[in-house]
Amino acid sequence: MKLRGARGDEVGALAEVHALAFDHPWSAAEIAELMGSPGAFALVAEDAGPVAFILCRAIAGEAEILTLAVSPAARRRGVARGLVEAAAGAARIAGAEAMFLEVADDNLAAIGLYETAGFTRAGLRRGYYDRGPQGLADALVMRLDLGRAAL
Repeated sequence: MKLRGARGDEVGALAEVHALAFDHPWSAAEIAELMGSPGAFALVAEDAGPVAFILCRAIAGEAEILTLAVSPAARRRGVARGLVEAAAGAARIAGAEAMFLEVADDNLAAIGLYETAGFTRAGLRRGYYDRGPQGLADALVMRLDLGRAAL
């Protein structure tokens, strides 16, 4: 498995990975728009093609994980952990002192990944995720101090 920076010409492939990972996936246009925003960076894990990616933004001393998508075939192989570690390193280089993210409060696997990577719970956003007919879900806000990260 190889980690590298994402290219703008592969947003279609990233959208396909996102669709495999989420019930409400982002379109290629949405991913392209975020990748083109100030301070944005994306990293890809690839095998024969992209199997996972992380999209982040680092600006004004803070970084945020906007999304982390891993195709089902690449799960439980350390891919997500590698992407989080690499993204934290890139955010540090960009001058960020802390990294934030939101994660559904019932996504125990993701919460475990982030806690293992050194993130701590910093807040709660009620009704943050719209799950359609299932209603709204809360999001945990998590924070990683990039000066003292466990990565």
